[in-house]
Amino acid sequence: MPKILTILLGTQLLYSASDFMGRAYMGRHGFKAATFLSLWFLAYQVIRQVAMFGQLYLFAHVPLGKTMAMLGAASIVFSNLLGWLLLGEVLSPASYAGVFLAVTAILIMIAR
Repeated sequence: MPKILTILLGTQLLYSASDFMGRAYMGRHGFKAATFLSLWFLAYQVIRQVAMFGQLYLFAHVPLGKTMAMLGAASIVFSNLLGWLLLGEVLSPASYAGVFLAVTAILIMIAR
């Protein structure tokens, strides 16, 4: 199971990093053709392709519902962590309780 956990977290970290890139660059350059013909967009696509291979590996080894639940929970954790560390976003205590529940969900899913 450690290999599955490593691939799961690595895959979701790649997706989250590319989402962060998309948010930063699309906000800066806008949704227009020139934005999609730039070097950052190529890097964005490559990162997402690598993440997709990790996700397909998980689909081959873990039931779909369990895979998607763990990826969703990992996404919540990584998004909040990136938002806090890189964007200075601070959420309410209730929101952080939700993040805690997401972490708990990952641990429960992996244990079973």
